[in-house]
Amino acid sequence: MSIYDKEAIPIREYITVETLVRQLEERIQFRLTPCTDITTSKNKRITEADLHRPGLALAGYVDLFTHQRVQVIGNTECNFLENLTKEECYSTFDRILQFDIPVIFLTDNNSLDPSVLELAGKRGVPVYRTETETTKFMFLLRDFLEDYFAVQTMLHGSMVDVYGIGILISGKSGLGKSEVALDLLERGHRLVSDDVVMLTKKSNVLIASATEMNKHFMEIRGLGIVDVMSMFGIRAVRYQKRLEVVLELSLWEDAAKINRTGLDHDTVKILGTTIPLIHLPITPGKNITVIAEVIAMNYLLKHYGYDAAKAFQAKIKKHIANKKNHTDMPRRAIEYFEGDFE
Repeated sequence: MSIYDKEAIPIREYITVETLVRQLEERIQFRLTPCTDITTSKNKRITEADLHRPGLALAGYVDLFTHQRVQVIGNTECNFLENLTKEECYSTFDRILQFDIPVIFLTDNNSLDPSVLELAGKRGVPVYRTETETTKFMFLLRDFLEDYFAVQTMLHGSMVDVYGIGILISGKSGLGKSEVALDLLERGHRLVSDDVVMLTKKSNVLIASATEMNKHFMEIRGLGIVDVMSMFGIRAVRYQKRLEVVLELSLWEDAAKINRTGLDHDTVKILGTTIPLIHLPITPGKNITVIAEVIAMNYLLKHYGYDAAKAFQAKIKKHIANKKNHTDMPRRAIEYFEGDFE
């Protein structure tokens, strides 16, 4: 079993409406005004991150009504309701409020008829109003819920931000992962987490962070625990970083294979997401810190469309082709030297 084949931490099953509203107000600074009795929010549970706009349900089609999701009513729905009589509007909500709806959010400072709000209160469906426009509200709310219900796992290693590239330094205990991370901090890079790395999958992207216990702390064998933020300052740490490369350290005699050209790209799957994997055997005198920086810069070059291994391969092929076309005269490795006058 690979060291990366860790079982996912059990996914959260639900979040109460009361907790959701409090988190939205504290973290995203939403101003949410309750339109019904908020005591019902304590027991109402949201079980998935997807949102729903009940346009068809308000129009009368409820066969595929995903009532278990958060319901968002914006300008479109409210304009439709304004064209109904008071009795038709009441009847419309009487139909959909028969379902177990967790919560209704009114965006763009829209409002509902008092009789409808009274009916929602009787049915135990909390209704909140916000001034935020519908598109922005749904984007931020969905992002929060996706994070809350995201799949997570924990890996052993050190996560660092090198030139903006998230590198997970992994390998067996005692190989010096923390020391490499510490050396990178000394060179101006940033620590995300040491020893235990929490990985959260969001939209097929792995976000690495520390746990509440090991945040900005490192264990250096022979020295003990050090506080990176107190020692190097706030610039040396960051709360989270996208995982982009896994750097796996190993002893030279334990290295199964060594990539000499860079044309073969190894990968590893973590929580179903494919991440580039670099095997790096360590020997006395090898500067792992500089190599980690080169890995980050090489990743950036590939991101912008330049692959050094492929460029070198193309140069070799061109040289071989030219040599075949000029068989009459022997060629030197370098045809001309400039004068060195310095």
